[in-house]
Amino acid sequence: MNKAYSKGRRLGYPSRNRLIRIGRSEASGKRGRAASADGLPIEYASLYHVQFTNFDPLVTPSIQEAFSADGPLASGIPGYRLRAQQIEMAERIAAAMSENKVLVAEAGTGTGKTFAYLVPALLSGGKVIVSTGTKNLQDQLFSRDIPTVRKALGSPVKVALLKGRANYVCHYHLERSLADGRFMTREDSAHALRISRFARKTKTGDKADCADVPESSPVWGMVTSTRENCLGQDCPSHKACFVLAARREALAADLVVVNHHLFFADVMLRDEGTAELLPACNAVIFDEAHQLPETASLFFGDNVSTAQILDLVRDARAEGLASARDCLDLPTLCNSVEKSARDLRLTLPLEPSRFALLQLTARMGFDNGVLGLMREIEAFAALLETQAQRSEGLENCWRRAGELLTQLRRWQGGADADYVRWGETYTHALQLNATPLVIAKIMQKQMSGHPRAWIFTSATLAVQRDFGHYCAEMGLDRSESAFWDSPFDYPRQALLYAPQSLPDPNSHGFAEAVVQAAFPVLKASGGRAFFLCTSLRAMRRTHELLGEQLERAGLDFPLLLQGEGSKNELLERFRRLGNAILVGSQSFWEGVDVRGDALSVVVIDKLPFAPPDDPVLSARIERMKNEGRNAFMDYQLPRAVINVKQGAGRLIRDETDRGVLMICDPRLISKPYGKRIWRSLPPMKRTRELDEVLAFFGSS
Repeated sequence: MNKAYSKGRRLGYPSRNRLIRIGRSEASGKRGRAASADGLPIEYASLYHVQFTNFDPLVTPSIQEAFSADGPLASGIPGYRLRAQQIEMAERIAAAMSENKVLVAEAGTGTGKTFAYLVPALLSGGKVIVSTGTKNLQDQLFSRDIPTVRKALGSPVKVALLKGRANYVCHYHLERSLADGRFMTREDSAHALRISRFARKTKTGDKADCADVPESSPVWGMVTSTRENCLGQDCPSHKACFVLAARREALAADLVVVNHHLFFADVMLRDEGTAELLPACNAVIFDEAHQLPETASLFFGDNVSTAQILDLVRDARAEGLASARDCLDLPTLCNSVEKSARDLRLTLPLEPSRFALLQLTARMGFDNGVLGLMREIEAFAALLETQAQRSEGLENCWRRAGELLTQLRRWQGGADADYVRWGETYTHALQLNATPLVIAKIMQKQMSGHPRAWIFTSATLAVQRDFGHYCAEMGLDRSESAFWDSPFDYPRQALLYAPQSLPDPNSHGFAEAVVQAAFPVLKASGGRAFFLCTSLRAMRRTHELLGEQLERAGLDFPLLLQGEGSKNELLERFRRLGNAILVGSQSFWEGVDVRGDALSVVVIDKLPFAPPDDPVLSARIERMKNEGRNAFMDYQLPRAVINVKQGAGRLIRDETDRGVLMICDPRLISKPYGKRIWRSLPPMKRTRELDEVLAFFGSS
């Protein structure tokens, strides 16, 4: 560590040795083996015997010193800029961590919230979990941001990256798939061979590092494991398991980077009495915390899908060929279960959609399809029980069949008023869900017990600086809150345009009117635009209309469409082209960073209210009405505000960026609640006149 910053100032945290002693008291401090969620033994002793070389708490810089103009960040990071908001945020987070408090913090775009929480985390002396909204952000933190800050601070902390098991190659399933050889296409077969070569040379097994096999390849599902089909200690490749290795790394680390899905999956496992995947820690930091209500609802609920059943059938066939060829009834029952699962899916329309319980039961053949599938799985499980002793794989299939049957029965007979039952169809699968209507009490339960700090941060949590809706939904009754404006000069850098004379957003021909109104703006900007739509149908229609307009005008702006490639591929093309128009839906409303001239316009077609016929939303609205609450003001509007803020946040990403935010929904102006929306946006200059927009680009 750089001695120039050795002023002996402390952050108020206990020493590392003290924290290690606390850890020993929790787990008895004994060397031993503890079962993971899959029955895999984990050495916990490593957590309590980490050696911290060259660590001296007396020379650790304070938050102020770390962020100062002559501090380690400024000296060690090219392009570092001193931001008062960033320092204030880091100090609030450090204080919350030292006092085991709950902090809800919104930091406007450009504040530098990532460094604002990483510096206190790296200087804390305790064990910290950082949870991100996406795996992409997870990889960015681990590969770029954390190494940068750690090097600048001279911090010796050990960092680990931990993902869900579906992200790691499974030696057992890889070998079995290669031996089976039942790939659908030559391309799939080639992908399997590439993954095999990758598995022999990789240290992590993380599929994100296998660059020559697309993440969308169906082969990944055949060569990775799930919680259901993992053989645990019985696996012949147990000692070489990449998942187990990653978990051991996480246990030994001071800072563990996970994602929201993995975090809540672990929470659910703890509720089931299974050993936790994530180690005990002193603080949890949620980045992109606005995504948590949706993720928590998913994991605190219950679901079962036909995809899980088809995976079981696939695995049972393979295990039967390997270990029970003489069981002639097994292939027959596999076929019967598979047919029942596919027939149940076909009772609903092919177009992916969501269905309320009453809509499901009204479909001809649905109820009988569920009962028929349950009977088939029951017979399947009974047969598998007779073969289970012949191999670990068959025993695993027997257990999974029993669990799936239990889940189906629970969903079919469910009567819990605190949950809503509904279904969601995908191209080839049906998922039956039971989702909690309220997560506040469940969250409170998870946050009670071991005292630790909980930090919730995002660029979009508040509605006009009010965090009440978020805290109420998440059960954060005793939390502190803080708000920091963006350091960007929005009145100079950005213009909010709400065009006049557009029709009602639900009227016929609205998409045509939006494209007509937006086209002069796109022409003036030279393309360089995101066109964000609130539905896939509107996205496809907008793309079609824009293509026609561009052709008629003789303009050669490249027109990109969400789905034509991966999100990262499309973004790379967009940046490289420099004058493209990208038409997207939900995927591009958040988590996208395009700096510079390539993006100068963001068009939003409608205010992003969730569809009122969504089964979960509809049930929550009904519950709030029964409680005498205003569901629109307390729930629907705050969510729409956060979504608008996310979309608007794509526009200005740097001090030199300039651009126009165009919101085409007339309700922004005509409805009283519209003021709450635009007042929650950054302080851009606002106009309804096209001439002012054209002048804005003319002055650039």
